[in-house]
Amino acid sequence: MACNNMSLRTTWTQELVWLVANHLNYEKAAEMPLAQRFPFLDGFMFYEQDGKEKYIKNLEATQPDFDKEKFLELFNVLKTPVTTMLAAVPPTETRFIKTHLPMSLLPPNILDTAKVVYVARDPRDVAVSCYHHAKLFRILSKLGSVKEFWNVFLKNLYTLTPFFEHLKEAWKMRHHPNMLFLFYEELSQDLPAVIRRVAYFLDKQINEEQITRLCEHLNFKNFKNNKSVNFEDTRHVGLLASDETFIRKGKAGGWRDHFDEEMTQQAERWMEENMRDTDLRFPHPKQ
Repeated sequence: MACNNMSLRTTWTQELVWLVANHLNYEKAAEMPLAQRFPFLDGFMFYEQDGKEKYIKNLEATQPDFDKEKFLELFNVLKTPVTTMLAAVPPTETRFIKTHLPMSLLPPNILDTAKVVYVARDPRDVAVSCYHHAKLFRILSKLGSVKEFWNVFLKNLYTLTPFFEHLKEAWKMRHHPNMLFLFYEELSQDLPAVIRRVAYFLDKQINEEQITRLCEHLNFKNFKNNKSVNFEDTRHVGLLASDETFIRKGKAGGWRDHFDEEMTQQAERWMEENMRDTDLRFPHPKQ
């Protein structure tokens, strides 16, 4: 299972984990979309019947390129229950699940019955990533400025906030043998080292040549053009904004390109207040 509290390069982590667990089977990874290999546990929230009708109404009114027939075909795939997808996995194969839910909303014995990879990230970068992710979907594209979005995020009014409660729940469990707690900044700065940690966690052997190839596969340029993970099929039905992409480079510390002085000071006070009772600290990205 891959967990995080919002838009934290989950896709990147999912592909890494799936490939290491499946003996670097790049052929199967290319043939089967990541959304099928790694079902989204809480994805049903975004694909309910009411939501479908709202999408259609909005897109028909605003997008001349909207293809309703293709949209409905894709929507029916996306709303397939996770239980149905997992039931199709042969009992001899490992099952994978993606979720943005906090640990407290997962089964109480989850760490006794499954391995969990949790990815954390500096909340300032998370806010910027969530802003672009929300803009990506045309029905949510009227968000205003990053500053306006930041205020919504800060007040815990955005989906899956509050941020720190989610994060600290997992942080307290980080020493459990079935929990691998990663920082996005670690993946960004030293991907080979993280691959080794994932392989060790999953009891898989991987050599340096294989690590080099996997790093190349996960390279931003290659990953962005990977049809199995980039969700470009949703763009073809008019669902995605033309000026945004599902796979963003998302450098660690990129929030500095978006925050003004007021936002920076606001974030520092907020983070200090919420991290005062914990030894949790985010790695500093290399400048």
